[in-house]
Amino acid sequence: MAEVGLLPITRIALQVARAVLPRHRSRFSKRQFTQPQLLAILCLMRYEDWTFREAEVRLSEHRELRQLLGLVSVPDFTTLYRFLQRLDDQTIDRAVGETVRRLRGSLRQKRKRARVAVDATGLAQGAVSSFFVRRMHHHGQKPLPWRHWLKWVVAVDLDQQFVLSQLARRGPWDDCANLPAVVEVASQQTRIGLVLADAEFDSERNHTYIRQRLGAQSAIPAKRGKKTWRLHGVRAEMRRAFLQRTYRRRALIESLFSSVKRKLLARAPGRSLHTNA
Repeated sequence: MAEVGLLPITRIALQVARAVLPRHRSRFSKRQFTQPQLLAILCLMRYEDWTFREAEVRLSEHRELRQLLGLVSVPDFTTLYRFLQRLDDQTIDRAVGETVRRLRGSLRQKRKRARVAVDATGLAQGAVSSFFVRRMHHHGQKPLPWRHWLKWVVAVDLDQQFVLSQLARRGPWDDCANLPAVVEVASQQTRIGLVLADAEFDSERNHTYIRQRLGAQSAIPAKRGKKTWRLHGVRAEMRRAFLQRTYRRRALIESLFSSVKRKLLARAPGRSLHTNA
C-alpha cells in the first residue's frame, strides 16, 4: 500500500465525513467542533495508529493540519472518545459507501458487474507481539492469553482492489451466516456479477441468496461436512464441476489483507469491542 501524506488523507476523510454527517448532532450542541471534523480526526488516528492522547498532541503541533480541518482549538482526548462511542454501524457503512462512490467516480471506467470476494481475517487484541506470545507458550507451557480477538469480514471489489462493505465482531465466530449481510451492503455500492468465497462460507443458503436475490454467479468450494454426505443443489454442482480458473481471482483479497496489515498493523487498537470495530 503506497504511503499517503497526512494532509491528503485528512482532506479526503473530511470530504467523506461532510457527505455522511450533519455539522452538529443537535441544536443543543456546544458547536465548538463539528461532527465531520471529529470523524476525520478518528480516521487520521487509525491511519497513523495514534492513541486519543497522541492525537491531541499531534494536532496541537501540526498547524497546517489544524487549518485544513478548520480547527480553532484542539479537541480534548475525551471529546474524541465520546464521539467514537456515539458512532453507529449505519454511519460507518455510509462512510464506506461514500468512499467507494468517490473512488469509482475518479476511475471513470465503464460500469460493469463487479467481481467480489468475501473473506474474514483476525486482528490481535492488544499490542503484545505474536512472537512474544508463542515464546511464552513454548517455554512455560501456559495457555495463550488471547481468548478473544476481532474478526473482520469484508467484501472486496477484486478488479479495483477496494473494500465495498465490512463487518466486525468478536471472535471466535462462524462467519458463514455473515455473507448475505456484507454482500447486501456491497450490492448497494455496485452491481455484482460474481461472488467468490472460501470454504468457510459454504452453504446452500449463501448460494441461493447470491444467485436468486442478486442474480449473480457464486463460486464457493463445497468442502464443509463429511465426504460421504450427499450434497444437493448448487453445492453438489460445486463439488462436481468447480470453477477453478474463476476461483483463482479470490487470492487477490489476501493481497488486500496483507496491504492493510502492513500499513495499519495486525492488531486492533482499542480496549473494547466497540472501539476496535
